Amino acid sequence: MKIGPEEVRRIAELAEIAVSEDELPALVQQLDRIVGYVAQLDSVTADNQVVAFVPGPQHSALREDVVRPTPLEPPPAAMAPAWREGYFTVPRLSAMEDA
Repeated sequence: MKIGPEEVRRIAELAEIAVSEDELPALVQQLDRIVGYVAQLDSVTADNQVVAFVPGPQHSALREDVVRPTPLEPPPAAMAPAWREGYFTVPRLSAMEDA
């Protein structure tokens, strides 16, 4: 795919970036090179024979990835000046007394 000035203007418009006419040729060239590089990556074949990289020795066993809750130290109730039914309680603002 060849990138031209129209595509660069459209992308700049979508990204809400102001592009002057002086900057346009350089941006066209840069974006065209990026798209060309991505097109080259499409031609690379992916074999299923590739071994995944594991840092350290290959025989190292990895622990099971289990999501566990991390308790807070100390719990929120211990940090709160006042705590009731699982919520922080705060003094009522005097400005709210009339409401």
